[in-house]
Amino acid sequence: MLREVLETAGHAVVEADSLAAARQALREARPELVLTDLRLPDGDGLAVLNDARDADSTLPVVVMTAYGGVQDAVAAMKAGALDFLAKPVDPDYLLLLVERALTARRLANENILLKEELAARRGAPRLIGEDPALRRVLAELQRAAGTDATVLLLGESGTGKELFARTLHALSRRVDGPFVAVNCAAIPATLLETELFGYEKGAFTGATARKPGRFELAHRGTLFLDEIGDLPLPLQAKILRVLEEHRFERVGGTATLQVDVRIVAATNRNLTAAVAARAFREDLFFRLSVVPITIPPLRDRPGDVPMLARYFVERFCRDLNRPPLMLSPDAIDALQRYRWPGNVRELQNCIERAVILADGHVIEARQLNLQPAPAAVAAAPPAGEPADPDPWSRIDLSGTLADVSQRVLREVERRKLQLALARTGGDRARMCEELGTTAKGLASRLRDLGLE
Repeated sequence: MLREVLETAGHAVVEADSLAAARQALREARPELVLTDLRLPDGDGLAVLNDARDADSTLPVVVMTAYGGVQDAVAAMKAGALDFLAKPVDPDYLLLLVERALTARRLANENILLKEELAARRGAPRLIGEDPALRRVLAELQRAAGTDATVLLLGESGTGKELFARTLHALSRRVDGPFVAVNCAAIPATLLETELFGYEKGAFTGATARKPGRFELAHRGTLFLDEIGDLPLPLQAKILRVLEEHRFERVGGTATLQVDVRIVAATNRNLTAAVAARAFREDLFFRLSVVPITIPPLRDRPGDVPMLARYFVERFCRDLNRPPLMLSPDAIDALQRYRWPGNVRELQNCIERAVILADGHVIEARQLNLQPAPAAVAAAPPAGEPADPDPWSRIDLSGTLADVSQRVLREVERRKLQLALARTGGDRARMCEELGTTAKGLASRLRDLGLE
């Protein structure tokens, strides 16, 4: 009778005559609402309620029984039931209750989506991982977020330092203000000053109008200075002044501007060594590293690799309008065994390439195209394994001297290029700068070594 009432009102109904059948229906049908009797042949409705809540904590459940009473109603509501019905059930009241429940569920889902969209617009990122090292970093970020102290993010290239900087901003009281990012290594030194501080009209040829700099744009928000280790020495003094006084002048201007900006800096360089080499100001280093936070490399949290890989597969399938793909057990094993010199960025690029090239519903290990670990990484064996006393014993010394030299040189070039690809995310301009070669020469070597 209940099924006919609900179907007549336009609802699709799945029936179950026992607790076992109900559990199977919850797994297979994924209903929008559960209506269960309190008494079942092999259990009770409270067990159905608990299973429904375990499957989806927002799933509304209505419990009904002919043995109604205050105790049953209280027990069901305490366990999370939406409502309690006594039989015989009034069809009109049932339909009203179902409509209310479905409307509330739809509004709850819309609210979740709106919150996610708002968070994305504000720049709140999604950090993925359960490794204790990552949890410690998040705890440090949360403690730092409650202050306006300058934070220095340290870590290898590709570990996601900007993502952590955005997280810090999203957790801080400045979340409603702007988050402005500047890559100090990507902007030519001659333009970086005007990019940071802006300029007045007529300050130089081509300055036809006043332009605000990144410090002004970040007022009452957060300014993220990525690759701060590449900041030219003349600019370091100006950055120090802003950190200490929160004042600066635009290029070509005389008026002193005051800003309320929280600085977050990041680098993959050893700033202590740079200070010792007089390539970085000691006073600026101490001013930046009020709260230093080191982000662990991906190889130090291998348990997070499958989780990250599945997230990237899902994301790229969605972005590329592809049917859902799965990673085979062999692919997961290969991902966990690889050392990831390029960290999360390299993993992301690897998965994107695999999704594009996948020709079925499963990504196999061979489609990941993971190369052997570079020599610098391979030279450091995993904990507990003995080190190779003579790594040169692995080199093929057959043939003439010229043959051996050519073979070793080719392998060294290949591994160096692999590292550069991982570090730069395939950015050819950055690779040329890092390797000291031309775009034409780089393209030729990549093609010759099968890395293009």
